Amino acid sequence: MTAPPATPTPPTSTAVGRRVSWQAGVSLLVMVCAGYLAHRHWPVIEAGAARLAVADRGWLLVATVATVATWACSALAQQGAVSRSLPARRLVAVQFAASAANHLLPAGLGAGAVNLRFLTRCGLPIARSATALAVKATAGTVVRGGLIAVLALACPGVLHVPHVSVTAVVVTVTVIALAAVLLKGPLRRALRAVLADVRAVHELPARAAALWGGSLAFASLHTAVVIAVTQAVDLPLPPAQVALAYLAASSAAVLLPTPGGLGSLDAALALALTLAGAPAGAAASVVLGYRLLTVWLPLLPGLLALGVLVRRRVV
Repeated sequence: MTAPPATPTPPTSTAVGRRVSWQAGVSLLVMVCAGYLAHRHWPVIEAGAARLAVADRGWLLVATVATVATWACSALAQQGAVSRSLPARRLVAVQFAASAANHLLPAGLGAGAVNLRFLTRCGLPIARSATALAVKATAGTVVRGGLIAVLALACPGVLHVPHVSVTAVVVTVTVIALAAVLLKGPLRRALRAVLADVRAVHELPARAAALWGGSLAFASLHTAVVIAVTQAVDLPLPPAQVALAYLAASSAAVLLPTPGGLGSLDAALALALTLAGAPAGAAASVVLGYRLLTVWLPLLPGLLALGVLVRRRVV
């Protein structure tokens, strides 16, 4: 008499428990990081709030609206970098969470990791997800460079290009050439993948418009936040000069990859505003106001949103 076939045993709760524990651990870590950052930088938050308490409320409202709109524009640019349709609401929520995660890791790694995880969750292969991030970053860089060029022509004499020695140029070119030779194969494959995605995106006019329009709006809105804060604290500088100072400072801050540009962007923006003719105290107030609106106020909600997205397996 043969034994009846064994019925497949249902999956144990071990794997589910591990997955839940991992997600809970990540969420707890995110909340701990948020509390630590808020505690460590509380004097900066308090000082910025005190300075902005006497500023013009109307201009601060304009700056706040522009800050909120940056997340929608970032989502639009990210959608434009892929040909597949992404869930719009989740995409905006991910950009909000990614902007907070960007202040935990240097050189945009936080935002990149969150967006990479989201794109793979949406079904894109990891290689295609990585090239989509590269396409978005490239479009943002091109747009920022174009804005700087236009504003530099509109405001001659404001942007001072630092003197670079011939030795530094030779060393830089040599390092780049050496890296290109050593990484010729991987670089060629990566460049081929990026170009293929760029062609695929630009074959769809709606996607191309979203990519470039979102990138342009993102950079313009961040610039508008700084301009609105300068108006709120009565900084005696024309908006075009403020825009040029911010774009140049934020581009220079990329060379020092601190988390979210903290420290590097602050110093570069304060210096750029001072060189443009702003009093040192007013320039510091603008930097504090910009950071308060774009970093400190959204930081804790953004990290909490990241924890929720992790628990719901969106990222």
